[in-house]
Amino acid sequence: MSDRHPDPVTLQSAFGEQLRRLRQEQGLTLEEISKTSGLSIGGLSQIVRGKGNPAFFTLVKIAHALDVPVARLLHVERTASPVVRRGEQRELSPHVIDDEGVSALMMTPDLDRSLQVVRYILPPGVTTEDTPFAHAGEEFITVLRGALVVSVNGTAFALGEGDSISFDSALAHWFANAGSGTVEMMFVCTPPTF
Repeated sequence: MSDRHPDPVTLQSAFGEQLRRLRQEQGLTLEEISKTSGLSIGGLSQIVRGKGNPAFFTLVKIAHALDVPVARLLHVERTASPVVRRGEQRELSPHVIDDEGVSALMMTPDLDRSLQVVRYILPPGVTTEDTPFAHAGEEFITVLRGALVVSVNGTAFALGEGDSISFDSALAHWFANAGSGTVEMMFVCTPPTF
């Protein structure tokens, strides 16, 4: 394989090395990361040795335990310019919402920052209700177009164009396009999660 498209074994090994490096930089043990993330020591050990193939939510849990963006685990480097021009936003991929037609455009230059801003476009019927999120940090959502339902800690809030919500993202939360049209929303999260 070329360097541009490394094989999965190489990627797993590089990820394990990055996790080990970040853990050592912070003076943390696997036991401490296990306790904070809720992941088993054995599973973490497998990942560090390049033997594990962690799921997306496992990456999120590890990133939060290390207090770093997921991108830092994946070697995403900061871009040179702080400016993101119209039409030059990058699609956030892979993403946890894999429904057809969903677009998640990064409005920040990269994920190696204290906050993350994403512009979502959600077709009718898209929901994350079956897989609610809960992670460290805070979130803010404002609806630019359409009707959105945001559930936080079991309470559903109906939002229309121009409405906003902010909440502690440690509380279980999900969102759904509640209307028959497309929803466009701006999502802000600190620290970056995806």
